[in-house]
Parts: sequence; C-alpha cells; structure tokens
Amino acid sequence: MESSQLSERARGALPGGVSHELRYRAPHPIYIDRALGAEKWDVEGRRYIDFKMGSASQILGHNHPAIVDAVKEQASRALFTADCHRQEIEWAEWVNQLYPSAERTRFTASGSEATMLAIRLGRAFSGKDRVLRIDGHYHGWHDHVMKGAKPGNEQPTSLGVPAAVSDLIDLCDADPQALASALQDADIGTVILEASGANYGCVPLATDRLQALHDVARDAGVVLIFDEIITGFRWAPGGRQARDGIVPDLTTLAKVLTGGLPGGGVCGRADIMELMNNAESREGLSPPVSHKGTFNGSPLIAAAACAAMPLLATGEVQRRANDMAALMRDGMNETLVELDIEGLAYGDSSIFHLYFGRRDLQGMSAAEIRGLPAAQVKAYRDGMLSRGVDMMAYTSGLTSAAHTPELIGEALEAFRQTMADMRDKGLFP
Repeated sequence: MESSQLSERARGALPGGVSHELRYRAPHPIYIDRALGAEKWDVEGRRYIDFKMGSASQILGHNHPAIVDAVKEQASRALFTADCHRQEIEWAEWVNQLYPSAERTRFTASGSEATMLAIRLGRAFSGKDRVLRIDGHYHGWHDHVMKGAKPGNEQPTSLGVPAAVSDLIDLCDADPQALASALQDADIGTVILEASGANYGCVPLATDRLQALHDVARDAGVVLIFDEIITGFRWAPGGRQARDGIVPDLTTLAKVLTGGLPGGGVCGRADIMELMNNAESREGLSPPVSHKGTFNGSPLIAAAACAAMPLLATGEVQRRANDMAALMRDGMNETLVELDIEGLAYGDSSIFHLYFGRRDLQGMSAAEIRGLPAAQVKAYRDGMLSRGVDMMAYTSGLTSAAHTPELIGEALEAFRQTMADMRDKGLFP
C-alpha cells in the first residue's frame, strides 16, 4: 500500500492521521518500512539518508546489532512483568558513573515524563511552587512546560493548559542578568533549561553563558535542572555537563539513554532524589514525592540500554558522529557561499542547524533565529526529501556513528540542488 493510501486510512483511525503532530507533512507523511545504519526505506521502496535518526535517539545508527541482539535475548526471557530486575540496577549504575550530577537515577517512560518528574522534585525540595524557565527552551508537551515554548510568546503553545498552571511558570531570557533579576522573586524555587540552548542548540548557548546561568542559580539557592534529553550521551558520554564541567542539581535524559527505545530518566543529587524513597515510610502512606509508571525501567528497554552503554561510554561513537556533522556543516556553508545565498550552517557536537538571511547570529534573539519564513522552511525540507534526504523538524539535522563521508557527500549534493532550486524560485532576498 502506498503512502497516500496509508495516510487516507490513518485519518480515519488517528487524530490528524498521525501519532505526533510534527510527523504530518503535506500532502501526506512518508511511511517508513525499514531502516539500517544511517539510511531508511519507505513503503514504496524509496531510500533516504536519515538526518532525523529517530528524533535524535539513534546515535549508534538504526538497528545496531548489539541493540537488536539484546532486545531479542530479553524478549525470549520476559517482555514485561512489572517487577524489579537486575538490568535496571546496571543501567542506573552506568548513568551514575557517567553523569557528574548523578548520585541516584530514576527511570521514566518518556522524556516529557522526565521533565515533569524533575519539576515535581524541584518543587518538593525547594518547598516553592513557582518554576522559572528560559524563553523558547523545549521540555516536552506536558502542561508545566507549554508556557514559553515558543520564543517571544508567553502564551501556552496548546489549548487545554489551565491558566492556574501557567501562572506558576515564570520566563526569562538566556541571560545571567535576566536570570538574576527574575530570581529576586523569593517564591521561585526551581530553574529548568536546555543545556544546549533552545531546541537542541538552534539558539546556541555558549559555555561561558551556561556557566554564568549556573552560577546565578547556585547563588540564589534554587534547584537547577539541566534538560539533557538530546545532549545527553551525544555531546559526550556524560552529556554537556561532563564535557564542559558545569554540574546541575538534576538532569533529565531520554533518547540515547535508552539505546534508542522509548523511555527516559531523571538523575541528580541523592538528597533530592531520595525524596522518592518510600522504603521507610509508614505503611499506607505515599512517599514524599510520588512517582509511579507501569513501564518505568522496562526490562526490554533496560536490556537495550545496557547493551548501548559500553559503546557510548568510550566517546568514540560521539567523535565519529561529531566528525560527520562538522563535514556536513562545512559543506553546507561552502555551498551557500558558492551560490551567493546569505545563510549559515552552524551547531555543536553532532547537530547542524541552518539559518537563511545572515551569515552570523550575533545579536539575534531566539524569536528572530526561530522566525524563518514558513515558505523557506517547507521548500527546504520538501526539496531535500524529494532528493532522498530526511531532516529533523524546522531546518535542522543530526548525525550518528553510522554516517559516512560518502553519505555526507551525497547529502551535500542534494543540498546544493535544493538551494539552487530555492534561489531560482526567488525564495531568498
């Protein structure tokens, strides 16, 4: 069955025909049948070089044999029993070993659940309900992180979010002085931010500025949460905090954490994390911070994660992915100059972002960087997809250890053709 037929069928079964609002694209999504390494094939047999890589979860590459073998082995033993098991301990020990902030780790069933739990812990430990977050930073889809998810707009990015919840969320720019000013409000007890800068570094957060934000939060005595759901295990085996030596109180993780399967986690200081310890609570009473979840630390997910950890811990996976992203960024910038298009490919680690209209981002706000015309974004993504290259949302992409110079070269040729086509259609000033 072709993608167009599947999409028509899906609209009668799923709201909007999709399970994630960003998966839809006009006139219909692509439907993927299989994937291997840094490539994937749709139901019509078309092949794509993948720079989405499972929304940043597949840094080892699709269907890495160590992950596949671990899942098969665990599936033959037990899919799920809702009990404690050995591998959840081993998995947590790996996290605690690699992450400077991690003295204890608790697993969740998704990244959004991880940020929800971390905010609950921050509120419980500080005794204060108000949470400060950075304008435009993304922390999932739950009610407590909708306000400010779109830069420059304090309105929640979804219907159905109670004003009473949004009133507990304060916003400030990613600026140490702005953070210090906001934290003059003694009712704020928790700060959460993306360690990379907004949207996995689309709006970059320089190391000295991240350090300064950390120091301001420390001086104010609030609970500081680093969202490392994308940077975790990607910027370095211990995330950005390990690479740059900037340590928060709590860290949220997902994606690479699980070996690329569904799940997430929170790690951090023992005195905060142990608020979930109900081992000594009186019978019949809930722990100080309640956290349940049927599939937390599922043995199938833990098996994949434990297989991935030795590969991730060496740093070699990250180095290979970084090298391929640097090759991609350099080639994109060379093409922009060659075609006389004002634009910039930039990014940290194994990420690349693309901005049209300037060749530097100095002095630009988050709203300006994220404010590319929709026509440009659509033409870029559609043009690359039609040439067999699939990107992340917006104008971003990322690499894995499975990408090769040959695949990068092929993708750069598709980029050159797409840019020339967009220029000829008058999509650039």
